[in-house]
Amino acid sequence: MSTPPPSPAPPASSASPSLFLDGLRFAFGTLTVLPVRVTRWDRAAARAGMLAAPLAGLVVGGCAAGAGLATLALGTGPLLAAVAATAVPAVLTRGLHLDGLADTADGLGSGRPAEDALRIMKQSDIGPFGVVTLVLVLLAQTAALERAFDASGARGAVAAVVAGVAARLALTLAARAGVPAARPEGLGAAVAGVVPRPGALAVAAGCVALAAGGGALLGGYGAVRAAVAVVAAALAADLLLRHCVRRFGGVTGDVFGGLAETAATTALVVCCAGG
Repeated sequence: MSTPPPSPAPPASSASPSLFLDGLRFAFGTLTVLPVRVTRWDRAAARAGMLAAPLAGLVVGGCAAGAGLATLALGTGPLLAAVAATAVPAVLTRGLHLDGLADTADGLGSGRPAEDALRIMKQSDIGPFGVVTLVLVLLAQTAALERAFDASGARGAVAAVVAGVAARLALTLAARAGVPAARPEGLGAAVAGVVPRPGALAVAAGCVALAAGGGALLGGYGAVRAAVAVVAAALAADLLLRHCVRRFGGVTGDVFGGLAETAATTALVVCCAGG
């Protein structure tokens, strides 16, 4: 997963009133295809952007939920609604997260030393590990959403939104202080270690509370299920993150993509579980 470097801007104080807007531009400009121009590419903007990443996920998840509900309203059934809701995040990210997942799977599956694995991940083609991982992940996401939309449109919509938020929360947590970059260049290097741990934990707590509030639309059990989905997604992504840091020596843009898809899939599986 990579992004073209935006035009540099003069550094500003972290207390600048405009830093929040710069962070939003960074988050939406690097994590979505929405027409947002990134005006700053410094550590302060990257920190604000990664803290705001779940907001980008909220928008992506909301669009996915809307597509699923619209398809369901046409009477096409929950399966096609699930396909629509699965396709929207891929479209809104140009498939970069899925591409990062495939590249990460190829790098991990190669069994090569870190330098060789990183070189494999930079290649433009997708190997067998990447293909299998992509197929299984997309099948799992579609199956989970089909189950949720089959229960009700509201449950499917909540699942799509929770998955979008959880996917970008995984990026916030992966950008926390102490997590190194595997390469000196790329998006991974730009955001590695920029988020203070207290800030990452505060954003995580906010995402859990937001998920619980959305799930409460489905009742008390729905609130608990949505909150657990975010926690489980963060834990699953963190396991992958730790493994990648051991194998590659740090994070890359591809690893960030793999973390997002891992978190989204975990959240969807939890959201569709139970009656």
